[in-house]
Amino acid sequence: MAPIVRFAPSPTGYLHIGNLRPALFNWLFAQREGGRFILRYDDTDLERSKREYADAVLEDIEWIGLRPDEIARQSQRLDRYDAASERLRDSGAIYPCFETADELERARRRRLARGLPPVYTRDALRLNAEERARLEAEGRKPYWRFRLPNAPDGSLDPVRTEIRWNDLVRGEELVDLASLSDPVVRREDGTYLYTFTSVVDDAEMGITHILRGDDHVTNTGVQIAIFEALGAPVPRFGHFNLLTTIDGEGLSKRSGALSLRTLREEGFEPMAVASLAVLTGLSGSIEAVPDLGTLARRLDFGAVSHSSAKFDPANLLRLNAELVHAKQTGEVAEELEGMGVPADRADAFWLTVRGNCERVRDAAAWADIIWKGPSQEAAVADADRAFVADAIDALPPEPFAATTWKLWTDDLKARTGRKGRALFLPLRIALTGREHGPDMSALLPLIGREKALERRP
Repeated sequence: MAPIVRFAPSPTGYLHIGNLRPALFNWLFAQREGGRFILRYDDTDLERSKREYADAVLEDIEWIGLRPDEIARQSQRLDRYDAASERLRDSGAIYPCFETADELERARRRRLARGLPPVYTRDALRLNAEERARLEAEGRKPYWRFRLPNAPDGSLDPVRTEIRWNDLVRGEELVDLASLSDPVVRREDGTYLYTFTSVVDDAEMGITHILRGDDHVTNTGVQIAIFEALGAPVPRFGHFNLLTTIDGEGLSKRSGALSLRTLREEGFEPMAVASLAVLTGLSGSIEAVPDLGTLARRLDFGAVSHSSAKFDPANLLRLNAELVHAKQTGEVAEELEGMGVPADRADAFWLTVRGNCERVRDAAAWADIIWKGPSQEAAVADADRAFVADAIDALPPEPFAATTWKLWTDDLKARTGRKGRALFLPLRIALTGREHGPDMSALLPLIGREKALERRP
């Protein structure tokens, strides 16, 4: 059966490269296996979720090349959660609780002080009908917890209860439900939590594989129990390492660090971002992959490290440069036109400068140098000014060709005795205003004799 996977972001900020990792793992797996990819917005937090962020999520993943087969919004599925909640309430699988946040915190601290795990002790289930009625009369509204199947019939005290699964990435995994609190599935204001809504959606949408970060391993034990309580098939799970910075710091939507929107605005190639997001934390080299099909073939769950996937943002620029250096003129023709590069010189220009560009936009500086005038980054030294002036006066006649630079500098070397850096650097600085750059044999014909003469110091 073809897999059905989902990416379920919360539209509470702009996606960053760490958020892209699960989106890519799911989309690449679905593409490779002939499956379907669902984009499902976890937008039940109406206060923090914003339409502008939801729109940005779709725009950002489409920039990378990910096209959802279906788009769903949890905020439009509340009736499904109500129905599932009612079923579980009728079966006794979820139950009302009345503690305030302060009361829960005090209970947690008491257990910690006694050296006990700070789990919820099911005090709400120990209330009788009269006690519940009194609390409701006081104006307390219940919140609801899912009762984990971790106690013998007739008992409220948990015993070791293992939930096991064969993780696609990590191999055999288990979670002991006795070590966990019954999870809250519905707040007192009636809103639902991710742990519950995610399972309801996955069950109804026929999700076959759940691929997500390894920070959800414990959640998986709980959610498998909810799947079973709903009588729904349990999907296959795979938990991969999360992207962190070199110093181990996680990424946050709120900080805006390395957001896809920012990276796009800064001129990064989508495949540079995708390559780094997927290949970091996998065995093998991190290299710029040219397309998503190739990246899908590189995705190997068995090659995912169990430790965190630390990445150096500097690698992103390296990968970007690799892709830019391989681009053909047709791929950047529109951008070159916007830089003012003449159409009949576009191919010669791009093939000359692309090796000195980390981003396509870097070519604009070289277009200005060629057709407008030298950069101001470097100036001809006073000791070299007379040599450069005489050298430019001695430029050969046009047309200039790839051999012109060598013929010109060979003649200068014979006449002045200069050689090496003393010969070439002053000429490069005079013509470009930079100490480094593309091969002058290719640059000089683009500059031409007339503009070269204008650059005589």
